[in-house]
Amino acid sequence: MRKTLFIALCILVFASLAMAQTYTSGTGISGVDKLGAHQNGGRGCVGCHAPHSGARGNGGNAATGGGPVTDPNTGDYALWGEDLGPLYNQTLGFGDDGSFAITLPADSEANETITTGVMMCLSCHDGNIAKGAMMTNRSWEQSTGLLPASYGQNPIPTLLGADGTAAGNYKNDHPVGPLATIGRVGLVSGSTNRVVMGTCGTSATPCIQPNPADSAYIAFVNHYGSFNVTMKSTAYPAGGRANPLVLPTSNPADAYVVCTTCHTPHSMYTFSGTAATVNGTYPTYFFLAAPYNPGAPVTNPTTASSATQFCRQCHFSGAGGSNEASGILNVTTQF
Repeated sequence: MRKTLFIALCILVFASLAMAQTYTSGTGISGVDKLGAHQNGGRGCVGCHAPHSGARGNGGNAATGGGPVTDPNTGDYALWGEDLGPLYNQTLGFGDDGSFAITLPADSEANETITTGVMMCLSCHDGNIAKGAMMTNRSWEQSTGLLPASYGQNPIPTLLGADGTAAGNYKNDHPVGPLATIGRVGLVSGSTNRVVMGTCGTSATPCIQPNPADSAYIAFVNHYGSFNVTMKSTAYPAGGRANPLVLPTSNPADAYVVCTTCHTPHSMYTFSGTAATVNGTYPTYFFLAAPYNPGAPVTNPTTASSATQFCRQCHFSGAGGSNEASGILNVTTQF
């Protein structure tokens, strides 16, 4: 009898813990540190940023079990504590049969935007050339039961070059780099610019912002926001972060995507921002730097999930585009 009562008590305790890890409306997952997976098993910030000696002070080269570090500049930039050496000069073919190839720089200081926007991410999330430490290759949200029950049970990989397919397969990963431009997805198309290059705020900082003449994109921004495409500014408060896209020229069609266009490494499940009618803190998953909730309660056809709207920031037009670009202007977002 006592054993039965003990088992029943354990079940109730575990159930209450699981309930505690659900979203609290507008604020995120109750009782879970916002770093989530990037707590790095308790190492916290130093799992990525080594305050002394770079990768040498952070366990050495993870790919060789703590062996010699091959990156001569380790820790010199952003106190980065993972070994970037294996990635230097590598060419990786992302997306669409590898047609979005990106060649990584020869050292960490050769190309700041690629180093911070792609190569630092790959030093942990590659798994093929660079085998970063403390990676289980399964989504932390999934492992800890934080995803909606309807999401699916198969493991969601967190390594790009070792995801369970052929080693070094990057073809099933979203393109990044100079070939992954917003012009290629129709956000800038012909004479109609969904976004334009402009001056943000009171400074001469070039940025991407919606073309005021494009009422369809403005309607989308009012329904969801534009967190990962536009730069937030005094002139355009509906923008997102400081530099979501890389802007190599004055032509908005040339602006391209890097890992940090969509992801932020510092907040796994919650996003706070101001964008038109979107004000406050909202649920997100997978370190996405915008509202993204596949568990959003879409109960009628006049609302769209924030998980769908997230992709439409760039994929605004075309067959898989937004409601607004198709002339449907009354579908709001469920966050």
